[in-house]
Amino acid sequence: MTLGRIEDRIKEKLASRSEKGLLRRLSPEKRGIDLSSNDYLGFARSAALRERVERKWNEYQGPLGAGGARLISGDSELYHELEREIAEFHQAPAALIFNSGYDANIGLFASIAGRNDTVIYDELVHASIRDGIRLSNAASYSFRHNDISDLEKKCRLAKGSLFVVVESVYSMDGDLAPLEELASFCERPGAALIVDEAHATGVFGERGEGLVQKLGLESKIFARVHTFGKALGIHGAAVLGSSELKSFLVNFARSFIYTTALPAHSLISVWCAYDLLKEEPTVINLLWERLMAFSTALASHGIEYSSTSPIHAIYFPGNETARAVAAAAQNAGFDIRAILSPTVPAGKERLRVCVHAFNSEDELKGAAKLLGEVKKSL
Repeated sequence: MTLGRIEDRIKEKLASRSEKGLLRRLSPEKRGIDLSSNDYLGFARSAALRERVERKWNEYQGPLGAGGARLISGDSELYHELEREIAEFHQAPAALIFNSGYDANIGLFASIAGRNDTVIYDELVHASIRDGIRLSNAASYSFRHNDISDLEKKCRLAKGSLFVVVESVYSMDGDLAPLEELASFCERPGAALIVDEAHATGVFGERGEGLVQKLGLESKIFARVHTFGKALGIHGAAVLGSSELKSFLVNFARSFIYTTALPAHSLISVWCAYDLLKEEPTVINLLWERLMAFSTALASHGIEYSSTSPIHAIYFPGNETARAVAAAAQNAGFDIRAILSPTVPAGKERLRVCVHAFNSEDELKGAAKLLGEVKKSL
């Protein structure tokens, strides 16, 4: 294929996506009151966190960058100390830091499951989990969302070692996995249960430890993935598990082995975010107060919604309809985004509204009123 034909194919694919109204674009533009980001606790904009990071950074005397992968020249005592702190906070034997949540899931799943093994995953898990499973070459099957009976059926197809994969909080619907039932079920076939806690970190538990710890299930989970880019407001992720799992990932997780380590400033920022979480847990209570206020406001305007997490999926079926409602919200000063098919199934298009501790009750009431009025007009 000539270069010209390759460029033509690229243009055709972009034109097709544009015609369907699905072309993604990068834009630094802010669209009003934040009801779309994953910054649930406001740490990404926190002056208190900024001050902590700056103070700790000014005390740091090491190099700015890692200079290489951790197995070459990028390792440091700072890394090891932070991993010990994270493991202790989450009551896990060991933690291994990855450069992002995507890297963590790619590295974990592509290495832990082999060609003769089986991975069974909830149909709504992150794309990063699916990509990691695909790279593993293991047999894989999805089960209906949060459906234990369908999981049981799929387990009958398993061969080799069996891994069951879920998220504690699902990113598009905001609902919770039935972790207690899943942990109990996985004991019967001897399956290793893996839980992605991306949207539970900083939100569930007295100090934001996550849903697994809130339910006291640490000993029943084979591996947990906690990310730092949502409620913690920073970047990166950690896989929690046994010391043997950590050693295994250091040896076999390609997204860990073959990438430059995080710079010291990133590690210091993560450390400070965890310190702030430990010392000021009242912000979590404030977040839940705001969640209840928003659910109450939605119900008062004809949108029944019982909040189980900061993520609210409010359905407006059809891409054009969802896009139009989002535009109306943005024009009214609310940064609310539409989630369109094929990202979600056709007919399940929605507005994904994220509530934050820093949103005022008046802001949330205003957003609920607008959405209720638009829904009645359709």
